[in-house]
Amino acid sequence: MSGIDTWVARQRERAAHLPGAALPWLTRRRTDAIARFADLGWPTSRLEAWRHTSLAFLEQQTLASPDSDSYPDAAHPAATLATLRAAFDDGGHWLVFVDGQFAPTLSAIGTLPAGVTAGALSDALNTVPDAVEAAFGSADDSASPYALNLALCSDGAFVRLARGTALEQPLHLVFIGATGAADSHLRNLIVADANSAASIVEHHVGGGATLGTVVTRVQAAQDARITHVKLQQQDAQAIHVAQIEAEQARGSHFASHSLSFGARLARNDIRTRFDGEGCETLFNGLYHVDGRRHVDHHTLIEHARPLGTSREYYRGLVDGNARGVFAGRIIVAQDAQRTDAVQRCDNLLLSKLAEADARPELEIYADDVKCAHGATVGQIDEDALFYLRARGIDEVHARQLLTYAFAAEVIERIGHDALRKHARTALLARLPGGATLEELL
Repeated sequence: MSGIDTWVARQRERAAHLPGAALPWLTRRRTDAIARFADLGWPTSRLEAWRHTSLAFLEQQTLASPDSDSYPDAAHPAATLATLRAAFDDGGHWLVFVDGQFAPTLSAIGTLPAGVTAGALSDALNTVPDAVEAAFGSADDSASPYALNLALCSDGAFVRLARGTALEQPLHLVFIGATGAADSHLRNLIVADANSAASIVEHHVGGGATLGTVVTRVQAAQDARITHVKLQQQDAQAIHVAQIEAEQARGSHFASHSLSFGARLARNDIRTRFDGEGCETLFNGLYHVDGRRHVDHHTLIEHARPLGTSREYYRGLVDGNARGVFAGRIIVAQDAQRTDAVQRCDNLLLSKLAEADARPELEIYADDVKCAHGATVGQIDEDALFYLRARGIDEVHARQLLTYAFAAEVIERIGHDALRKHARTALLARLPGGATLEELL
């Protein structure tokens, strides 16, 4: 039996126990999804979209199933959550998942405004299956890891914002890997009706030597405003493969802030499509990798309708023998006149062996547009270093200051004070001399 056959057999073993197993539409989609995964296999470097990030080694990976009975009383998830919550002073609403399953005893959803629903996907499949079906997505054109996610997803969050409703405090979705040596597959659905608004934060922590796939789908109706912040701080042996997929209607605003600081291998596919006039989006990202770790961001913004505005800014800090990859693509359709799009990716190499690849792409089929893109890969500016040293700062601290300043621009674009503060703390924890820097700032 090949490695792919093993994964397919595992899906068939789990199928009857997955949430929503009694729903015919979901069974059909899962069956199609595992067939697509079996057909495609794990992506290899022979595929252009995965040229720098082959997952072929996963075919032979042996992973134990998470032990669903072990987490409720385990100290590790509770301690991890307590540390995370202490870092925020915003209160907020908290949904917690451990090893891919909803943990109600650790969650604290609080009081939600009328018209706002937030809970586990596994519950929503029982209570509002029609609403879940409309937002669930399919594996028709998914890359194989996301088809596997659909086939095996054990849980995730389901968030529904009724017309005109707004969450004043952020909704935190916390995913804790506790068992180690297991795989988990999570699917989050965020449905924002017209004129609704929310800030949603995904935290991914722990993990051990795990494989996790995560798909987050956002549907933003007319004039909805959704801010999505993702903090990936998984253990150094974890493998994190994730997709964020947004659909935007007329006048909607979607902001994606992606901070990737953990995992041995992290792959993030982030995409949005403008299905109405006057949409706006912001893709804002920062990654830091060291050792022999690897991070890959692939983004896609589809301007399908006129008067759309997109801004995309990514920055990478690459140290040790690590590798950072960015591939961003903006497509402007023929009907998308008066599009305004900017895309940039800048990388700072912190060692001689670090490697960064940046590939911005524009495909423009309209003639009345304003679009620009660019990418850089470089090292710390020696003139700036000399300037700081001439003012009495030693070389080590001068390099730390310049490294932080390079990355901080991304952090400062996060609009929510508490989220921005936590992101800054997370960044400083990653940087050599971060504690000293915190005193200087």
